[in-house]
Amino acid sequence: MSVMSDRWIRQMATEHGMITPFVETQKREGVISYGLSSYGYDARVSDEFKIFTNVDSAVIDPKQFSGDSFVDRKVPVCIIPPNSFALAHTIEIFKIPRDILVICLGKSTYARCGIIVNVTPLEPEWEGQVTIEISNTTPLPAKIHAFEGICQFLFLQGNEPCETSYADKAGKYMGQRGTSLPRMG
Repeated sequence: MSVMSDRWIRQMATEHGMITPFVETQKREGVISYGLSSYGYDARVSDEFKIFTNVDSAVIDPKQFSGDSFVDRKVPVCIIPPNSFALAHTIEIFKIPRDILVICLGKSTYARCGIIVNVTPLEPEWEGQVTIEISNTTPLPAKIHAFEGICQFLFLQGNEPCETSYADKAGKYMGQRGTSLPRMG
């Protein structure tokens, strides 16, 4: 397996629509960086957040997920309460090639503030906006800045195309737009 370079990412984004909208150079001035880097792509978080709350004493159950578990906010800066959690999504839409697996890592700027970003791997031939899980592990409120970098995607090319892709198995999160909540098969 090889990690794909900026040249490959640029070509796949511009010629094959792998990332839309695509930012060809890394933007850094006055913002948490986003755009193309040497071996990855730093994606931006939208301004739509689902912030978990215990106001209604809801219980989190991935098999029967309830909207009572969170509050929706459309804001330029999201405040995640101490030791709490939010969901958001990327601005970018991804279309993953059949021979590629994509791994996501949180940005160090946020990680050094105790903010952990989690995204499960983007499987071959998956398409959509990526739902991002954001944890504030600190005892303090934390700010997340919309329209700025939140995580970096690394593109790994397999030694051959997979036998069964996400599209082949009609994955439950295929084509998602916005923030997708947990779904059962």
